Amino acid sequence: MAYTWITKGLAASVLAVSLGGLPAAASADGTEPEIYTGPVTAIGNGQAHAFVVLDDDREPTAIGVNLSADALEGLPAHTTGHGPAWEYRLELPAEAAGTGYDHITVDWNPEGHIPPGVYDLPHFDFHFYLIDQQARDRITLEGDDLQRASRAPDPAFMPAGYVLPEGTAEPRMGAHAIDPGAPEFNDGVFTRTFIYGFHDGSMVFIEPMVTRDFLESRADVTMPVPVAERYQRPAYYPTQYRVGFDAASDAHVVVLEGLVRHGQIAGR
Repeated sequence: MAYTWITKGLAASVLAVSLGGLPAAASADGTEPEIYTGPVTAIGNGQAHAFVVLDDDREPTAIGVNLSADALEGLPAHTTGHGPAWEYRLELPAEAAGTGYDHITVDWNPEGHIPPGVYDLPHFDFHFYLIDQQARDRITLEGDDLQRASRAPDPAFMPAGYVLPEGTAEPRMGAHAIDPGAPEFNDGVFTRTFIYGFHDGSMVFIEPMVTRDFLESRADVTMPVPVAERYQRPAYYPTQYRVGFDAASDAHVVVLEGLVRHGQIAGR
């Protein structure tokens, strides 16, 4: 699915959706999916905002980030001194309240991060958080929390094929589960990949990672993502993700798609 951005305001605006440049297929009653956007956050020389796509039954089908092309320019050239990434927080629109996601961060890593030789290229981490800021702040990796942060989930809650290596836990994030079958672990070069985050054995974020070079190439790819048998937190979990470019708005999009609800979510 391609997204044509016809902005009707910067916050919580309704946008038109297109498929391959043509109007999206309407439902039997003639209605079309709608996109709602959150407030704008400045990044580099540009800006970013979160969005959610709802179908005619008001069910979410996609949730993502719109990153203007000029946001790739004027970025910090070095790390923060407090970690590898510069964090930019995106608030979700009100219409995303029933998705199970609390907020999104765009983390710019100008010098990459561990492991060396794999993810040490300039790239963005797009964290879709299933927990709120207060819960994130309690992930300190200090005292007893270090053991909690490193605890692997029950196998039923781990997406197929993923593993949770030691030493991947980060404060205010959690531990990072990776796919050892990804190209970057098999003599390939990291361009984009998909991470699941855990704390105390429970999934707390979903994270596409994309290099700046890949975004600048303006490639458009949609990839399936492995899923778990079960999930602890009620939410709409993706079955694929897209990294693309929308020429009409001169913006990159990073999107969780094919959302499937797991568990009972308040208001749904």
